[in-house]
Amino acid sequence: MILTQLPPEFEAAKPILATIEAAGYEAYFVGGCVRDTILGKPLHDVDIATSAFPAEVKGLFKRTVDTGIEHGTVMILDHGEGYETTTFRTESGYQDFRRPDQVTFVRSLKEDLKRRDFTINALAMKANGEVIDLFDGLADLKAGVLRAVGVAEDRFHEDALRMMRAVRFASQLDFAIEPATEAAVKDNAALLTKIAVERTRVEWEKLLMGQQPTRGLQALVRTDLYRYMPLMADQQAMLTKLIELPAWQLTSIESTWTMLSWLMGDTSGVAVRKLLKAWKTSNELIDHVTAATAVLSALNATGTLSARELFDAGAAALTTANQVADILGFGVDQTELMANYAALPIQNKRDLAINGGDLIKQQVVTPGPAMGQILAQLLAAVVTGKVANQYDELLDFARMVTDTKNN
Repeated sequence: MILTQLPPEFEAAKPILATIEAAGYEAYFVGGCVRDTILGKPLHDVDIATSAFPAEVKGLFKRTVDTGIEHGTVMILDHGEGYETTTFRTESGYQDFRRPDQVTFVRSLKEDLKRRDFTINALAMKANGEVIDLFDGLADLKAGVLRAVGVAEDRFHEDALRMMRAVRFASQLDFAIEPATEAAVKDNAALLTKIAVERTRVEWEKLLMGQQPTRGLQALVRTDLYRYMPLMADQQAMLTKLIELPAWQLTSIESTWTMLSWLMGDTSGVAVRKLLKAWKTSNELIDHVTAATAVLSALNATGTLSARELFDAGAAALTTANQVADILGFGVDQTELMANYAALPIQNKRDLAINGGDLIKQQVVTPGPAMGQILAQLLAAVVTGKVANQYDELLDFARMVTDTKNN
């Protein structure tokens, strides 16, 4: 196969290949960028493989960065772009089921490609668009099949994360996992515990945001992979609910975790935080999903949100929650929802027209817990429209609250 019309990302990178080839070495575009070009999908990265050893690559270009030189990878900087260029290599000894104990640089493209995970990712392409297919990856692309290169069990023992990549690609590409490859995933599923949670999480999120997530989820359940994911061992019923939902599409990481938190049944802030901490997500994501899940509970219960519920959620979490609610069947009009939020007297507690320093200065309160309690009451009064967000009115209200407490 020769691709006659290459995306501009390849055209921009052609001089890199030309420089390497002019020095007497081989150079190819490889992996996912070739696969996605054939499938007509947008490119995210352009990766290059070469017979030139790292020191030889560095000698050919003025600006390079050693991004992973111990594994043969050098970043070539050219006209504001960076191109990861990796020497052909073989690998051996995977005691941690993730990284090779030994990497050997070679001059053979075939030796390099046969260590890759799936046939559809073991494709190389010359600068002129000629595709090099040594493992029938083109046939698998045409058939929509995900097949391990060589012996599937060997590939998964080299890198157990490849099992998650299998179910993720099933979702992202809407491909079927070839039976022997899927059987090897099931046989080796327990090895997923050898992989850092953060790396598993990335594949899990991509699966849930794929074009056909139910396909990936079905494979996840069939292979028992889910049993070796954080807090997921007893969640087959939840996954089944997710699979059985009418056609759905999640478009953000926040929406994936909001959906999961809801379907897992316990939507308390404690449970949501426990789930996301187990998956080692950021505190920012934890706060967002906790807020969005609270909105889901309110929408499911009453179909409306109070001013305080709108304020506590914030615009981003409201949008996330309503997207998930739409999938679950109880979403509300998004335009109206955001109009209600915009109509709040304030959208952030920093917008309150009075602060603790003002209260101390006016001798309404002294520093301590009481000050925080009064500020919370002021905020609630403004959000619910009981008091205007004006300094004098808030000061009077604070004095009234203080007098009431003292009496």
